[in-house]
Order: sequence, then C-alpha cells, then structure tokens
Amino acid sequence: MNYLEALSRRYSVKKFNNEIIPQETLHNILESGKLSASSLGLQPYKITVVESEEMKQKLIPAFYNPSQISTCSHLIVIISKKTIGESYIQGYFNHISEVRDVPLANLDLFKNSINQHITQKNNDEIFNWAEKQSYIVLANLMYAAAIENVDTCPMEGFRQDLIEEILNIDPKTEKVTVTLALGYRSEEDHFQHMKKVRKPNEKLFKFI
Repeated sequence: MNYLEALSRRYSVKKFNNEIIPQETLHNILESGKLSASSLGLQPYKITVVESEEMKQKLIPAFYNPSQISTCSHLIVIISKKTIGESYIQGYFNHISEVRDVPLANLDLFKNSINQHITQKNNDEIFNWAEKQSYIVLANLMYAAAIENVDTCPMEGFRQDLIEEILNIDPKTEKVTVTLALGYRSEEDHFQHMKKVRKPNEKLFKFI
C-alpha cells in the first residue's frame, strides 16, 4: 500500500475489534514517533504506551467516548512538558555528546543559543510550544500506523484530572496533550464505509 492509499483508508475509528497489534509492528510505529521532527531537538514531551488490559479498564472512566479505549489494542498518551529547566537542557547535551562522540565543550555555542531561546519564554509560551511539538509526534504516529495497516483514533475528549491521577502525572510540570488509540477496525464500525470528506483543492491550496 502506498502512502496515499494508506491515508485514504485511514479514518478515526469509533470501535476496534480487540485484536492485539504484533510487537514488531508496534515497535515500528513507536519508532516513527521517536524519529519525529522536534524543534531544537529537545523533544519536550514523553509518550506513555498503555498496553495492559487492567490499565485500559482503569482509564475508561476518564474518556467521554470510551468505546475506543475498551476495544483498542494499545493507547498512546502524549504528555507535554510545562517547563524546560537547565537540567533538562544539560541532559540533552550530555546525550548529544555521547551519541555523536563529541566533547561537551564543542557544543557550547549551540547550548547557549538554546538556553537563550528558552529563557526568553514564560511557562505558558513553553507549554504552548511543547504542545505543538506533541502534535507533530501524533501526526507521525498516525501516518506510520496507516502505512502498517493499523487503525487509529486521536482523542482529546478526556478528563484531564482523572487521566493524570491514574497515570501518576505531576500537573505542575506536565500535562496530557492528546491520546491515540491503536488497533484494528471492527466490522461493526459503520464509519469505515463513509466517504472521506475534505476541501477541494481549489479551496485548500493557493499557489503564488
């Protein structure tokens, strides 16, 4: 299946069939999130993958439309950072130094540039920026899943306080931005038979 066929087939599944995604397929999808573009390379988010049936059952009350959670194979929770501290940036550069085998001192110019950029933003601006990065990850996960013939449903309709309590997330430093259910569509989900509705090219694209 080429990428246009995969995206044409994709839709936001309302009910999955409870089939479990093979580990290799899941790994490939998650790697696409890992490899997503990220401003400054900082990846101001983390990704929780809910795979146990027990945890999915605990999370069902946190969602306004729980049918996807109760029938999906895995639930991905993308959690954005509210603050970017000096220790986080230092950890990032320690990792660069290790992976690329470059002395830390050689990275000072880049590090100072990032520090200056981050310190000019208040916490609201940091979080807004981090959320935008999280949605880039979401898009890549959905695209990779479509290529792997895995169905998805992105969801923002959940009780923030409850999902953070269940997942033990500190609301002072992090916030759940969006979730993504993964699995295989149920034959009972009639939405799969509906034609995809998108703007015509002349209303969507402008060439100048």
